[in-house]
Amino acid sequence: MKHLLFTMVMLSMFSGCKTVSDDISFPEITREAKPWTRWWWMGSAVDSAGITYSLETLSRAGIGGVEITPIYGVKGQEGRYIDYLSPRWMRMLAFTEAEAERLGMGVDMNNGTGWPFGSPETGMDDAASKAVFRDNRLEVGKTGQLVKRAAPGGQGFVIDHLDKGAVKRYLDRFDRAFAESGAPFPHSFFNDSYEVYGADWTPTLLDEFERRRGYRLQDYFPELLADGSTDISARVIADYRETVSDMLRENFTQVWTDWAHGHGVAVRNQAHGSPANLLDLYAMVDIPECESFGITDFDIPGLRRDSIRRTNDSDPSVLKYASSAAHVTGKKYTSAETFTWLTEHFRTSLSQCKPELDLMFASGVNRVFFHGTTFSPPDAPWPGWKFYASVDMSPTNTIWRDAPAFFDYITRVQSFLQSGTSDCDFLLYLPIYDIWHEQRGNYYLPFSIHDMRKRLPEFCGAADRIMACGYDVDYVSDRLLHTCSVENGLLKTAGGARYRALILPSVKRLPLETLSQIDELARQGATVVFAGQYPADVPGLSRLEERRKTFAEILARLRAEPTVAMTDSDSPLPAGFSPYRESFVADFGGKLIRRRHDGGHVYFLVMLKNNRTDDWVTLGTKAESAVFFDPLTGKAGKARLRNRNGITEVYMQLQPGESLLLKTFADRDVQAKDWMYYRPTGRRMVLNTGWKMHFIDSEPAVNETFQFPAPVLWTELNNDTLKRNMGTALYKTTFDFAKEAGREYRLYPGDVRESAVVRVNGKNAGTLFAVPFAVNIGDLLRNGKNTLEIAVTNLPANRISDYDRRGVEWRIFHEINFVNITYENTRFDTWEPLPSGLSGAVVIEEMETIKPFGQ
Repeated sequence: MKHLLFTMVMLSMFSGCKTVSDDISFPEITREAKPWTRWWWMGSAVDSAGITYSLETLSRAGIGGVEITPIYGVKGQEGRYIDYLSPRWMRMLAFTEAEAERLGMGVDMNNGTGWPFGSPETGMDDAASKAVFRDNRLEVGKTGQLVKRAAPGGQGFVIDHLDKGAVKRYLDRFDRAFAESGAPFPHSFFNDSYEVYGADWTPTLLDEFERRRGYRLQDYFPELLADGSTDISARVIADYRETVSDMLRENFTQVWTDWAHGHGVAVRNQAHGSPANLLDLYAMVDIPECESFGITDFDIPGLRRDSIRRTNDSDPSVLKYASSAAHVTGKKYTSAETFTWLTEHFRTSLSQCKPELDLMFASGVNRVFFHGTTFSPPDAPWPGWKFYASVDMSPTNTIWRDAPAFFDYITRVQSFLQSGTSDCDFLLYLPIYDIWHEQRGNYYLPFSIHDMRKRLPEFCGAADRIMACGYDVDYVSDRLLHTCSVENGLLKTAGGARYRALILPSVKRLPLETLSQIDELARQGATVVFAGQYPADVPGLSRLEERRKTFAEILARLRAEPTVAMTDSDSPLPAGFSPYRESFVADFGGKLIRRRHDGGHVYFLVMLKNNRTDDWVTLGTKAESAVFFDPLTGKAGKARLRNRNGITEVYMQLQPGESLLLKTFADRDVQAKDWMYYRPTGRRMVLNTGWKMHFIDSEPAVNETFQFPAPVLWTELNNDTLKRNMGTALYKTTFDFAKEAGREYRLYPGDVRESAVVRVNGKNAGTLFAVPFAVNIGDLLRNGKNTLEIAVTNLPANRISDYDRRGVEWRIFHEINFVNITYENTRFDTWEPLPSGLSGAVVIEEMETIKPFGQ
């Protein structure tokens, strides 16, 4: 019955993933299409009234669901703490699920408190283990690691993830809690990044090593500890690393996944940080999840750059591990822990969030989980209860006022990117055995997001070069490659994804079984490209010469296959692929992701550079017609296409920072209203007289009305309160205007700090939260007198800085309490006031419609 229930859940989750309706509307909005958020329960000090208030507030803003993660508590609230999985805690979970269902939301649940998995019931026998070598003699010890950021009822030793029995005993606690309480199981269970430090051993490792690798590791302890100084040492270390990878996959990820499926529940997993082939771990779960950490330095004019920042560790080459596994195995979703430490607390604008998110979309992410939202009682003094790591997506953050427009944007994009199936061009082989052989420093090798590019420079470089040529790649592991077949000359995975070729980037070592599979695929007609060199050896130590001989025989046969080629490592693509490439990436510097639907393709396109696109753009697919969708406004229209020599081109206008969705139809000329293309006529009006400004919301209160010829940042005014407040100011002016028939008019409001709602003649024109901060207002303007109102909301940085200068005690949390972006206990009293309000020229620019020649 449990397995039948899981089958029904999976059918529901994957329903609709093969096609996109052949109309010109946005797809139906589901709760999964909306952004979700990690919901930190501090001390699990929650109550029914607070849960209802919080969920209703999230739902109204456009949040589709929450992931409950209990953590350490708030000082002074100890009497309200609820032990994790206790009967009272389970009642709160059941109440949360019922309220979420009432609101059309979903509930996920962390399979522990804080991270990684561990509990008070984890005894020393089940705790994470490590090897201690003395004179090449092994002693198996315990790491002693405790659960990080643990909540009441969740403290204890971290489990031994390599021990199947320990994992099962850990999960027994959940079986008892759900069985005794009768609480419904959540939508899915979640596992955070693998931060199990130094757990390089398990009591059964020697037996498992001998069974899997064919020799006794204890006979090679000196080589294991020699850091690869000899070929034998490197091979022994690689065999150890492969064994740990296998055991983590089978004894933890597989056991956890099977357990959840037995209860009809999906699993969502962050594999990064683990000492395993990440692709194989991601492939085993229902929803692979990546993570952004830090901020990217985008060259986008007008994008605010904070002086307090840390570089993003998750570029596309890192993000693609999760999305590749999802694509290759046919999973509908790739989720992302989003905006972790994007900036310092209280200093993050929505304009900084959007390009970071767009980069994730273009890398295959299609389900956003914010990091995150802390449960905070409605009566808690500002800033409320806070988790120590940004970004804070909560109602007590001033960005919440205009965040619903951002959430709508996310929902529109994800509604398309969760449709259809992936459509990348090539499979790029992950040379995990070269990595296991060549990485030095310790025989134990975790793959953290913070050092992925450093560990795999050649591989990441190959991915970068292929994508820069206008093609997209999915990564493939040895295990996943064994699921591939050939159909009509294309590689086809068990998940249904199709690829034009397999590319192996400067691979030195291949397992014999993998080389045999590649040979079989080539003989069936698959295109195989060896970039830089052919592999020269097998990995590992057992039966080395025997395997080398067989390897040489298969390689010689493979090289003679007509569909096999070798290219230069700097140019990994062979001749003949160039006509069908995405010139938006190769020639214009944009980013995109492409998916297939039954009648054509869906594109997400974004310009994250200082490159303005106003030209014909070559598509990597053929189309008879296409429709543009603007995810910011919800508008749509038929795009201008032309086909020349079998190549499809679309006329595209895109400013730096802007994004579009494009839906193409291969054999159908859809009937729809035209997409509007514009160019400036040269006529423009600068609104530089008669401005007034007053606050519609401010803390502390500001009751004064200010007047000036042109908008001024309120932090520049001679008023001390305005340098320390947070809130929303309404800038207003009236002006005379004469409209030209058939023209559109675009408002550029100047420098917006940090988001704004625009109203023209009392009607809403839109919410501006991201570059290029512009909106069309032609339909709202009228001949004669007009009124323009711009309600600008600032960040809470100036307010929290004032709190610290005045000694207000708001850091009231146990454990790590509240730290800055470098994990230091720094106060914010030294911050200079962040610019707030509106400044610069407010301009209305006239535009005329154009019809690009050549359709």
